Amino acid sequence: MSSGTLYDKVWDLHRVADLPGGSTQLFIGLHLIHEVTSPQAFAALEDKGLTVRCPQRTVATVDHIVPTTSQARPFADPLAEEMLSTLERNCSHHGITLHGLGSGRQGIVHVIAPELGLTQPGMTVACGDSHTSTHGAFGAIAFGIGTSQVRDVLASQSLAMNKLKVRRIWVENQLSPGVFAKDLILHVIRSLGVKAGVGYAYEFAGPAIEALSMEERMTLCNMAIEGGARCGYVNPDQTTFDYLHGRAQAPSAEAWDRAVSWWRSLASGADACFDDEVRFDAATIAPTVTWGITPGQGIGVDETVPRPEQLDPADRPIAEEAYRYMDLAPGQAIAGVPVDVCFIGSCTNGRLSDLQAAAAVAKGRHVASGIRAFVVPGSEQVARAAEAEGLDAVFREAGFEWREPGCSMCLAMNPDRLEGRQISASSSNRNFKGRQGSATGRTLLMSPAMVAAAAITGQVRDVRQLNCMTTD
Repeated sequence: MSSGTLYDKVWDLHRVADLPGGSTQLFIGLHLIHEVTSPQAFAALEDKGLTVRCPQRTVATVDHIVPTTSQARPFADPLAEEMLSTLERNCSHHGITLHGLGSGRQGIVHVIAPELGLTQPGMTVACGDSHTSTHGAFGAIAFGIGTSQVRDVLASQSLAMNKLKVRRIWVENQLSPGVFAKDLILHVIRSLGVKAGVGYAYEFAGPAIEALSMEERMTLCNMAIEGGARCGYVNPDQTTFDYLHGRAQAPSAEAWDRAVSWWRSLASGADACFDDEVRFDAATIAPTVTWGITPGQGIGVDETVPRPEQLDPADRPIAEEAYRYMDLAPGQAIAGVPVDVCFIGSCTNGRLSDLQAAAAVAKGRHVASGIRAFVVPGSEQVARAAEAEGLDAVFREAGFEWREPGCSMCLAMNPDRLEGRQISASSSNRNFKGRQGSATGRTLLMSPAMVAAAAITGQVRDVRQLNCMTTD
């Protein structure tokens, strides 16, 4: 299986049938569900008298609506309590594994599946959540789907899909100290645009990608969707295998060696043909911050908000909208912009290495006066691992709140919300208007280390400078 791209190989291995009109019926190896997009899908099955076709290939957790201050039941929000209760009933009725609160395995769906070893190379993965592209970090082909498609996968374990083209994103050299995978993907989206990936899968490759940890690769693939790509992936390699080895749902004993041999064969061959290729130099990328209302409106922390004449004419109308909404002026330096709230977490940056990077900045320092800063681990396992390292104490001593696992302020379907015109330094993935819970709230996306730097200084700050500062 040496020739062809990984995307082509995995697609062909899961092809059930070619359908009229050119689409493919594709088998889905792993279906992840949560409390928000599954209730209507289960109700549709019940209306048609259907059952879940492959409950053993379906795994559930609760993440979007759970409060992060106290997860005692019943929840204070009756709608959130009903959504969780509905998920519990549906999973019990259909024999689906549910990693619920207090199980030790609960957390954001795109955090727990990798850490349990559920996500593996060569899989097709689907979930009713746009950031399912995260799982492509393992050499899987992972798609976010809508509620009607959640119903289809529950009923048939397959999806009707059109095959994508493949664009290789080749990244030379390595990221500099203080620059992370979050900065890399924000730079890629800034350079190519939020619509450039429509109709494509993105294969991330090159020396800079090979040097990334698995958690950094997950951050990268997580935001491929923000660049318009339906999925993003990285070819499996020794880093992948080392991460998976010994995890609860990974192959073991003799099956492990067979699995690794097969996984290696899935990587794109040296003779693979790509529909397009774009090249970047990781060494030139600075810590990156969004200034506008799409993830593509980003700049290096040492740059200024672009002026209209610097932009493509097609991008000027949304830039004008962003200037007004964000209260940022063309030509204004992004460094020094004051913030009100600092959020570290989400399926993009709520893993252990993210918390370690932020804690390294926070240690020995303190959150600036008037700043609300909080840290939300991506899962119960992440929380326990961080606590074992004493990271929770580092954050608390620095004036951060240490929360329970959940999606939190990423999309604010829970009590964690911006208020009014507050501006947030956020490690999440979207800076759309109203995304973090306030119709007028403003979001600046950045890496967890940059969020910690903003919390300490009360403004957007180049973390590379802060790390050079002495602490009291």
